[in-house]
Amino acid sequence: MADHLLTVTRTQGNNRALKEGEVVPTGFPLAFKEEPVLVDGFRRMVRELAYDVCEMALTTYLTAREHGVRFTALPVFLVRGFHHGAILVRKGAGIAQPGDLAGKRIGVNRGYTVTTGVWARAILALEHGLDLDSVTWVLSGDEHVESYRPPRNVVPAGPGKKLADMLLAGELDAVVNVKVDSPEVVPLIADPEEAGFTALRERGLYPINHLVVVKDEVLDAHPGVAKALFDAFAEAKRRYVEQLRAGVVETADDRRYSRVMAQTGNPLPYGIEPNRAVLELLAEQALAQHILTKPVDVDSMFAPATRDLVG
Repeated sequence: MADHLLTVTRTQGNNRALKEGEVVPTGFPLAFKEEPVLVDGFRRMVRELAYDVCEMALTTYLTAREHGVRFTALPVFLVRGFHHGAILVRKGAGIAQPGDLAGKRIGVNRGYTVTTGVWARAILALEHGLDLDSVTWVLSGDEHVESYRPPRNVVPAGPGKKLADMLLAGELDAVVNVKVDSPEVVPLIADPEEAGFTALRERGLYPINHLVVVKDEVLDAHPGVAKALFDAFAEAKRRYVEQLRAGVVETADDRRYSRVMAQTGNPLPYGIEPNRAVLELLAEQALAQHILTKPVDVDSMFAPATRDLVG
């Protein structure tokens, strides 16, 4: 029996059985640490390797790996969603369609490498033809990966500046992944939830936001840990999907996953193969958006022992 693995993951339907101890990785019990703000956990993992196992934003993982951080992912995709609604504009500001943002200033919550921002920019580029390099991207924070340097068209908002206020004041033409409490602010893409489900139905676009990473030191010391963790996360997810099938729908996430399940049969596929196309798309976009400097082979992203697993 290995020592308990210090683990950070936010409690949600697909990992609840794991967090509550109903499912335990064979031979590798977990000790959970609660991070009130999950992105603080991402930062600590990237900068300090503070945990043995950690939920992690997908693009943060790819950036960290390119910059030499010693952890490796499991193809366990804890958080997925649609990002057509992440792009907000002011009514009457002359931004009626994504093409109107060419040459404009768009605020991005926290860092340029934040995964929601990557997916939102991908939607603007691939579905609407926006030249992302023509836009000035304005950040409210810094990057988790300290050594990452964004392209020249990415700038900080400045001390004390809030993106929501800047949008309302006309200093920004749009914002991505920012909460703005004003009736003057609306999604750029009309009926964004339906746009997301249309993209899923017509193009198979089902964005991944979070996966699970394990310290390389742990993987090296315990050859069986990657499979044991994958199997446990997959079993916890299976129990959650059974609940969804039984009609237990309590949260917005539950409702979205139930609707995805009705459309695809599997609301949260784990494993490389069922997700290869969307992983390849994200890696391509990370390269096109100047987050990565070289292409990434999807299989190389994941622990070897998990590359053939599906859950």
